[in-house]
Amino acid sequence: MRCIMPESNTQSKHSPLDFNGPIEICRQVEFAIDEDSIRNVVSRILSDSGFNNGSISIAIVDDPTIHELNNRYLQHDYETDVLSFVLEFDDQRGWLEGEVIVSSDTATRISADYGWPPASELLLYIVHGTLHLIGMEDDTPELKQGMQEQETRYLAEIGLQRPSEHPSQEPSPEDNR
Repeated sequence: MRCIMPESNTQSKHSPLDFNGPIEICRQVEFAIDEDSIRNVVSRILSDSGFNNGSISIAIVDDPTIHELNNRYLQHDYETDVLSFVLEFDDQRGWLEGEVIVSSDTATRISADYGWPPASELLLYIVHGTLHLIGMEDDTPELKQGMQEQETRYLAEIGLQRPSEHPSQEPSPEDNR
């Protein structure tokens, strides 16, 4: 797995980055990903939510790895698209430390169903996981709709249009047989 730790976040011409903490990307992925877009969208979500410091780790792993993590930490014995873990949260100080783990295998498999690149599907998972880090939930139809609206908004801000009828939810155990 290759980890890239930027020396500092740099200003994007598309959106100002007010989140000043590092965003580390660790990946075991065969296809190209746009690490600047990942950092920009994660920074934007965090700053829009009032978090201006902390650190975020993004791990891009394969299905066996995410399956093991899902089972170990959440007692779900199946692979999934994304896991999010808040490590430290202090909204008074605008501080958030967290980890988002996404599956490149799942992104490759699911992206073909919706006719867009695996890297775009992976970005959707990262946006979804980051929204969970800031406290958004999607366990009711109303909350799920709100989550999907925010996902679509943030993807659009980095120039991606979400395919119509694309669900944003982790696969159920039945989907992974």
